[in-house]
This record gives sequence, structure tokens and C-alpha cells, in this order.
Amino acid sequence: MITREAILEALKSIDEPTLHVSLIELNLIRDIVVKEEGKVSLTAVLHPTSIEQAAKLELEVRAEIVKLGAELAKFRVRVMTEHEQSEAGARTGAAEAAGQASAEEKTTPGAQGAAGAGEKGAAPVKGHGAGLEETSALLAEGSKTQFIAIASGKGGVGKSTVTVNLAVALARSGKRVGLMDCDIYGFSVPDMMGIEERPQQVGNKILPVERFGVKVISMGFFVEDNSPVVWRGPMLGRMLRNFFQEIDWGELDFVLLDLPPGTGDVALDVHQILPHSKEIIVTTPHATAAFVAARAGSMALKTNHEILGVVENMAYYECGSCGKRDYVFGRGGGGMLAETLHTDLLAQFPLGAPDNHPSEPDFSPSVYKAESAIGQAYLELAARVIEHTR
Repeated sequence: MITREAILEALKSIDEPTLHVSLIELNLIRDIVVKEEGKVSLTAVLHPTSIEQAAKLELEVRAEIVKLGAELAKFRVRVMTEHEQSEAGARTGAAEAAGQASAEEKTTPGAQGAAGAGEKGAAPVKGHGAGLEETSALLAEGSKTQFIAIASGKGGVGKSTVTVNLAVALARSGKRVGLMDCDIYGFSVPDMMGIEERPQQVGNKILPVERFGVKVISMGFFVEDNSPVVWRGPMLGRMLRNFFQEIDWGELDFVLLDLPPGTGDVALDVHQILPHSKEIIVTTPHATAAFVAARAGSMALKTNHEILGVVENMAYYECGSCGKRDYVFGRGGGGMLAETLHTDLLAQFPLGAPDNHPSEPDFSPSVYKAESAIGQAYLELAARVIEHTR
């Protein structure tokens, strides 16, 4: 059976990201538990400015545990207390450097840009995204990758369902597609696509998980047991940067970004990192949902993002027996929103669950089969998106 001492020895080579000293030397690996079946759980105590690198750190720890012939069942992260920061800084001689990093987080240009982006007529500001062109092939000069952010004014309108199925439809249309689950707090894409595996690390890069021909990355891959993510705005922005810097995406034609609802920190960071991204706004037919979605559209316009169009989800329910349509949430919201934003109504999708069964090898709870009526409708939407982005 693997021992605690063997784990500590294996993890000696892994440094605390901010302090650049071994986690073991600083006694920052805590609560090690080894069960008989070789499952290991532990806690990493990190400097506040290292939290956004927790996902990469987990992959490094997991790789070392696997080398021991065991499995990392639970990886918990805790932020250092002020006393622990002082103690660690004294032991490493890095207290001043850590303090400077913390001060930079508070005065990051992205935070100032976020404030400016909310002002009427403010020009888009490259805040958190500054310098990414040099570290991400997707953002390099000459890259042909098209970025499309999928936004909504409020939750519950099916934005993630639209994102997932549009990504799959683009892949079915022969395009190379990536999907970033940017809803850091409310990540759902891995579950919706039926993804059970985790990304693998090769060298200094993380390989996204591929499902239905779509390369996927999500915060959901890096937390245990559906745990909540309790982060402040700057940490969210840095996690998004990592989605570009640390992931080996390869060559892609499209990257879809599933934004959180509304116009908060993550949406602002995406606007700043990708000043030339295009957007699709998702709403339901209900007038209130369309009214709220107009705010997301207004934000896109203020930051010079092109709105490709509006998707009206849950537009109606069609009876399978008689074909009669019931407009459960009213009518006209999508058209009204498109008119307000001076754009097109790209698609209207009905209420209806995918006809999938857990026994199927490619089962997923939310992806429609290509031959289904709704699957065909998503292929039509993909064709329109391809045409609009030529």
C-alpha cells in the first residue's frame, strides 16, 4: 500500500506557483489520506495569487500520484491565511515579491478596463488579454480562428444547450471546433456532453478533452464532487487567460465561448481578451427574457463585438401526435430582440429533450442526434454561422 511518506517524496519537485519553493518544503500539502484501494486525497494550501493556477497544479500532482501506482481521488485547495503567508514568506525570502504580485492583482489593467467598458461610449480595452498573442496560437497574428461568444441576459434560457449543440453541429459540418466553458461559477458543459474523462497534461500544456469532434475545456474538469468555485473577479480573469495560455488547442476554425449570464466580470474579461469576437444572443420568446437579453447585446455593441444574430430557444412545444404547437412562453421575444439589436433572428428551437439512451456508446444528456428534427435545425444554424463568418 502506498504510504504518506512516498507521496511527500513524490511531490517534492512541485513548487508553490507564487513562492517558487517546493510545496513539501513549505509544508503546504496537508490532510493526506490513503485508502486501501489506492485512492489518495489531499489538500494544497496556496498563496492567494496562485489560486488561478490550481487547475494546472492539480494535473501535476495527479501525474506524480499516478506514477506511484495510485489514484488522486480528491484534490482540495485552500488559500493561505495571513499568518501562513507571513510564515511562508519568511522561509523563502519571497514575502516582498508575493506582496508585489498581490498589489498587481488589485491594480490590474483589466480591472480598470472593466470599469471603463461599462461607461457609455467607452472603447474596448485590452486588459487581462494583453500579451496573449505571444503565448496563444489561437490569438497570434494571422490566426484564422473565429471566436463566437454565446451570451444571454439571464440564466435558464438554454444558452449552454445552444452552445453545445452549435459546437457539435459545426464539427458535423466539417469544421475544427473548440468549446470554452467560461461560466466559471456555473460550469455545465462536461455533464451536458457526457464527458467523464479529464484533460491530460503533455509537457507544459494541457490537452482539451475531445467529444463529438469538439475540443472542450471547462472549470468542471478541475474541481471535485461538483464543488462550488468561490473566486473574486481578478482570479476569474486569470483562469480565462489560462484557457488560452495553458491549453494546446491545435488548429481550429471556430472557438465557441459559453459565457455566464449577464454582464459581470467574466463577460467583461472575454470582451477584453477577444476584442474582435462575434456574439450570438440567446433568449426565450418571453418578453421579459428578451428585455433582459438586450443588456447583453448592448454590452457587445459598446465593446465593438459584432452580433451575428439572436437564437430564440424554447420557442414552442410541438405535440408528437398531432403536430399542434403550443407557445408555452409566449411569442415574439426573439424577433423583438433581433429588431432592437439590428440583427437577424438566426433560429427558433422548440422545447424537446434529445432522444438519447444511457446504453448508447456516445450518450450525452443534451446533444441532439444529427438525424433528429432539432439536430437538423442546429445544422442549419451552423450553416448560417459559417456563411456569416466568411
